[in-house]
Amino acid sequence: MRFCLPIILLALPTTARAADAFHFENDILPILSRHGCNSSGCHGKAEGQGGFKLSVFASDPDADYTALTKEGRGRRVFPARPEESLLLRKGTGRTAHGGGTKLPFGGEDYRTLRDWIAAGMPVGSPDAPRLVSLRVEPVERVMSQKGEQQLKVFAKYSDGAEKDVTRHARFQSNAESVAAVSAAGLVTTRDVPGEAAVMAGYLGEVGMFRVMVPRPGAPADNNLPQFNFIDKLVDAKLAKLNVAPSGLCDDADFLRRVYLDLTGTLPTPDEARKFLADTDKDKRAKLVGALLERPEFADLWALRWADLLRVDRQPLGHQRAHLYYKWIRDSIAANKPFDEFARELVTAEGPATEVGPVNFFKVVTKPGEAAGTVSQVFLGVRIACAECHHHPFDRWKQSDYYGMSAFFSAGATTHPRTKKDVFAHALGTDMPAANPLGDRRVPLAEWMTKPDNPFFARNLANRVWAWTLGRGLVEPVDDVRATNPPSNPELLDALAKYLVDNKYDVRKLIVLITSSRVYQTSAAPNATNEKDERNFSRAYFKRPDAEVLCDMISQALGVPEKFQGSPGVTRAVQLWDSKARSDFLKLFGRPSRVTACECERTREPSVSQVLNLLNSAEIQAKLTHEAGAVAKLVRARPDDAKLVEELYLTFFSRPPTADETAAGVKHLKKYPNNRRAAAEDLAWALLNSTEFLFNH
Repeated sequence: MRFCLPIILLALPTTARAADAFHFENDILPILSRHGCNSSGCHGKAEGQGGFKLSVFASDPDADYTALTKEGRGRRVFPARPEESLLLRKGTGRTAHGGGTKLPFGGEDYRTLRDWIAAGMPVGSPDAPRLVSLRVEPVERVMSQKGEQQLKVFAKYSDGAEKDVTRHARFQSNAESVAAVSAAGLVTTRDVPGEAAVMAGYLGEVGMFRVMVPRPGAPADNNLPQFNFIDKLVDAKLAKLNVAPSGLCDDADFLRRVYLDLTGTLPTPDEARKFLADTDKDKRAKLVGALLERPEFADLWALRWADLLRVDRQPLGHQRAHLYYKWIRDSIAANKPFDEFARELVTAEGPATEVGPVNFFKVVTKPGEAAGTVSQVFLGVRIACAECHHHPFDRWKQSDYYGMSAFFSAGATTHPRTKKDVFAHALGTDMPAANPLGDRRVPLAEWMTKPDNPFFARNLANRVWAWTLGRGLVEPVDDVRATNPPSNPELLDALAKYLVDNKYDVRKLIVLITSSRVYQTSAAPNATNEKDERNFSRAYFKRPDAEVLCDMISQALGVPEKFQGSPGVTRAVQLWDSKARSDFLKLFGRPSRVTACECERTREPSVSQVLNLLNSAEIQAKLTHEAGAVAKLVRARPDDAKLVEELYLTFFSRPPTADETAAGVKHLKKYPNNRRAAAEDLAWALLNSTEFLFNH
């Protein structure tokens, strides 16, 4: 068989094209991209693969041409006998290849590569038309569940010509639960109502197809009240999806929900009794106002911003890290307008031992790192990958990345590929003829915080929405791009406008959100919304952050946690030091603060977490502590029904139902000689319940 192969090769149709008919960037790179040769998991990774390195997603055509035609002693291509080129032998699997067979032997892509090699591997004319944009057909469509739609992708070139490039495009859906897409561009909807954006990428350009999948069946009824514009805009989207929202949550659910969202604490039994007994129709709004003034609010929200702004003792040292954290917490406690907060940080100067926000630049010391962090935290835009190549899912090029980096550079900034100077310019703006005079960070901060900035207010609105509702309108919250649109664009625009109109007052935004019916919706699904995970037709169960869960357990059991090296700190959310040792916080996903990504905080459950809650010696010690909550309640509540009621108020912020009371009393009466141990068992069961471990 080995000797017959050349005969087979010679039998292939000969459709060789003239050398001037080929253009390396337009004809060859799309093939390598389509088959994953230049992906970050193959030859596109930093060190390459098997001695062969390509630029990620064809971001450097000149380097790719050199790697293919000149490196490796020229053995990757063999014009005298193109079929024996290593590129084709490995691509078709005729020679061992770690990436497997990529090119169907004799197929169209194979023949194009073979003919290009046979023609002498021409680079192509420098005047050849260049790709300028991508168009997807159809642009949008309403589809039924479990339907199919084949996409077509057209590349538009600088000479006005268009070319069908569907076969070489790559596809990705931002909502796989609603609509998935195959490698060939076939969109298949699921049985979940919602909306999805399907990205098509080709070389350095992207296009998008949007699909809406309504729930089938009779029109959904929605007779619920609308408290503010949030409800109006959410209801409009739900109507398009034929989904009805769940009803309002009861007072007990609202009480627990808003305490955890705003302060990271549980209401005490006395606070719960008082709120549940209150008949004032405005009691929910009054509760929110009171919680915003509590020090626990500043503690929790400072923790969130300290994560993103990388308050890290390891590079800063104890004193400077604490000063940095204190500036963040003091700003939140004083309700400093967020635009002022951002400007102070971006333009900070002075001694790092005296000026808290200066320490941001002691953590992110490189211009590119500062640019990437500022973009991700304050604009919600990820530009870090554009340091080396065109962003694979967005419009940002290397010039955009280095334009942002130049704001934080003291000297000249040079494009690594073109070797040309790049002057400081903000995302989405044209590059000026020179860098701005003086401190370049000042015009950046001014641009960021202008009312018409397309990112700043929307990013803040999206983050606050995610921290209160459990997920962002754009998700992930720090991955804003055209190919990952918000689930409700009109709502995000309205929230951003509200922020601008109210001078970036975060507390006013929180009041607006918590006063909406959407925030106060029950977590109990109805027949129309049980599969909705993106459109806020019901409250979603939320995993508390590691620090909040730690505090919930300590508070419910009445025994404070002790943190090594942090004297005086009794609550985990008060820990400004992310390196303070805590096995519990590490296990439950506390971020290490080495990046600005929200993804550092992991919320995925694990078997280890379950086993810890069920069997932890530390939790058992708190549960059985002589001065703990259970021991005190057993002594203070000789009546079994009253003891059960107090335990439910402690753990769930609500009184037990009649059935729960009966079951609890029955359990306690089984052990008349060891009532405390029986109460500890009941408390252990409540602590390990879904109702306690989730915010809902």
